[in-house]
Amino acid sequence: MRKKFFGKLFGLTLLMFTLLFTGASAEVYEGTGLGYDKDGIVLDVEITNNKIVDVKVKRAKESDFATPAIQEIAKKVIATQSLDVDGISGASLTSEGTKEAIEEAVKKSGVTLKAVTAQNTKAIELPKETDVVVIGAGGAGLTSAIAAHEKGAKVILIEKTELLGGNTNYATAGLNAAGTKIQEKFGEKDSPELFYEDTMKGGKNKNNKELVRVLANNSSAIVDWLIARGADLSEITSTGGQSAKRTHRPTGGAAVGPNIVSALSKTAENEKIDIRKGTKAIALVKVKNRIVGVKVREIDGKEYTIKAKAVIVATGGFGANAKMVEKYNPKLKGFGSTNNPAIVGDGIIMVEKVGGALVDMNEIQTHPTVVHNKTNMITEAVRGEGAILVNRDGKRFIDELETRDVVSKAILEQKGKSAFLVFDEGIRTKLKAADGYVKKGFAVEGTLEEIAAKIGTDAKTLEATLNKYNEVVRNKVDSEFNKKTLPKELTGDKYYVIEVSPAVHHTMGGVRINTNAEVLGKNGRPIKGLYAAGEVTGGIHGANRIGGNAVADITIFGKIAGENAATFSKIIKTVIPGFQNVANTKVFWWALSFGSCLGGSITMIGSATNVVAGSGFLKGGG
Repeated sequence: MRKKFFGKLFGLTLLMFTLLFTGASAEVYEGTGLGYDKDGIVLDVEITNNKIVDVKVKRAKESDFATPAIQEIAKKVIATQSLDVDGISGASLTSEGTKEAIEEAVKKSGVTLKAVTAQNTKAIELPKETDVVVIGAGGAGLTSAIAAHEKGAKVILIEKTELLGGNTNYATAGLNAAGTKIQEKFGEKDSPELFYEDTMKGGKNKNNKELVRVLANNSSAIVDWLIARGADLSEITSTGGQSAKRTHRPTGGAAVGPNIVSALSKTAENEKIDIRKGTKAIALVKVKNRIVGVKVREIDGKEYTIKAKAVIVATGGFGANAKMVEKYNPKLKGFGSTNNPAIVGDGIIMVEKVGGALVDMNEIQTHPTVVHNKTNMITEAVRGEGAILVNRDGKRFIDELETRDVVSKAILEQKGKSAFLVFDEGIRTKLKAADGYVKKGFAVEGTLEEIAAKIGTDAKTLEATLNKYNEVVRNKVDSEFNKKTLPKELTGDKYYVIEVSPAVHHTMGGVRINTNAEVLGKNGRPIKGLYAAGEVTGGIHGANRIGGNAVADITIFGKIAGENAATFSKIIKTVIPGFQNVANTKVFWWALSFGSCLGGSITMIGSATNVVAGSGFLKGGG
């Protein structure tokens, strides 16, 4: 027995050595490409038998949301054995930097790649029927999908790009919420009522009051919900138009959007929600007055219809669609945009085609502090921490924390239609975003005299402006501009300046919804089975959005949409199959609509239950 055992062991050992020394050898080559970050993207590219078999990130300081683009590009290159692959929408610089790094590594190897036809990764037959379809995998879509899933619904989440997050990836300042445990921890007194008042005032009282009430009253709960799913919302700050510190953000002032997208993406992945990237919704399927599915198109051009009991539209606004912006607000013709290139209003167009009503389409917000002649937004949190705005004369001209529309207007009235954002080393150290702007080369830096020379203003005037501002902070009275939030003096030997000007940032108008996140038709009644959440909707922000309210909006109404869509799908699944004639179906829809008006999903269930009992009576059971 022992001889037999050792004989087998020797044989296995010999086999292992044979495989080890006779198999194809793999070589790893390093390549560097210029991405979003100036330090570049450094990759290790593994090549075996003249083929790229693996790509590993050695160093990359790309933005949180763009980093996944590296692996997406790498997958395409490995699949095709070619560098002639499309970039990832919304992460073009990272995409090009990744291809540059792989190309350099391949050149070092001396290998000539032989392109192959990529295998269709979607060759597996995908389900074409579900309870709930969510269109768009930004913050609203991810929240909706998770909420619907947690309510027991089978969910398919489709995203037309190859990256999750949409515009939420660009959200920096934070999430506004009132009466939270975080505020309590920092001793900040706030309330949903004060949140409501600030939002209405900021929106010039054009807001839908009922929707704003829902926003304010559910804000504290959504912070808890997001934290429970891995989001970091441990700090608070202020943005313009707020009377309390209620903007919740990650540790160190990091950007809120990528943090939330990362947490929700991981949650969706862990819950095994069916997420289909590169899948574009091209039409809502409507039968009579009910939405019953979505027609989609894959990257390869394949089209099919997903049948669904409920559909949630979470496609974002239309800020990257210059023609659509000009159509609804001609004054913004020629303006740049801070939006993801994919945010072009396709969801709004789809909803309108099935009879959905629109609201406030002309209300389009510009963000006042965008890097001049670029699309990079400088978060309002920089001003919230104490940065000031000066003109070409080196003088302040506005309360820096006025609402975005007011600050934008004031900047456009200055010479050159731009202004200079000034902050010190203390703000750069405290706020990760500010540090990132410096590292990306957006800021000029130096002593006051040096930066004055660089921006073409008088050094003595700029110094006098800072001295006067610091006195205002010390005395806590800004008699010139009536600024209420005065967090710190600007001091030290080193300062930073970024030239900024307004760009299209947020479209306040969109699809009309009710407090249940149901899409309303032009007759004011809900379109059955159709829900919407996020920037695709209108009415919440009125004529101007308070900074930090968007992330609250997309998550609060995303959760509401997901839960109510799941409840609706259960009702459809339970009740509709039992109906034998049109008369009973009409009774059902009447009761459902009536119940919805009275009090949301719980009443909906009650109404539907009553109808089920009633249908038995109509059939002779009573």
